[in-house]
Amino acid sequence: MHGTARIIEESRSLPVEERTLVVDSLLRSLNPPESEIDRKWGQVAKRRLEELRSGKVQPVPGEEVFARIFA
Repeated sequence: MHGTARIIEESRSLPVEERTLVVDSLLRSLNPPESEIDRKWGQVAKRRLEELRSGKVQPVPGEEVFARIFA
């Protein structure tokens, strides 16, 4: 078995938590996180969650969103 195939096969035998760490590590090597961008996305996520919890905005089911997109 070649190197890449062997690594993939061996990784499949890992517990799901460890596979998640491997995948995250590989993805970060392709697209390193940028702390400033991550911080800003965190602010946006917190604001949106507050808007949902306060009732300021109403959630739209994913099925409805995709139906609108495809219509």
